[in-house]
Amino acid sequence: MSTHDDALFAELRAMWRDADPVPDTLVDRMIAAVAADGLNQEYALLTLIEDHLGAVRGDTDALTLQFSDGTTSILLHVTASAGGLRRVDGWVDTAAAEIVLAQGEEGSAGETIRTTAPAETGRFVFDEVPAGMTTVRLTTTVGGEARTLATPRFEL
Repeated sequence: MSTHDDALFAELRAMWRDADPVPDTLVDRMIAAVAADGLNQEYALLTLIEDHLGAVRGDTDALTLQFSDGTTSILLHVTASAGGLRRVDGWVDTAAAEIVLAQGEEGSAGETIRTTAPAETGRFVFDEVPAGMTTVRLTTTVGGEARTLATPRFEL
């Protein structure tokens, strides 16, 4: 660029600064918007509900987990089954097209993926799930837009 171009661009900047100044809060709002983008997927709320009745009524280990992003909630009830495997009963409070249970390192060759579709009531089941780090993802449509709720990784 030449000196003439630099002077022309400086005049254009000055003209737009006077004609349409940047709002005072724009920078802060944009930083907040970028920081918040995707938070519902990255920071799903994990609530552990202790199941004391399982220890009293039987020898089975039971765990109840609830995940929510403020719009969609998923409840998982995990019980031990034969051979050290787990049964995962789940309920989702919105219409979901697909539920995915993933174990292992995401995207690696060793990752195990299981899929199912929930019933009209939102109920779904995964049988014979081995212990290990697990993530559950569900795909749903909100306002005509497809979105995915992914739980944080948790130990089965």
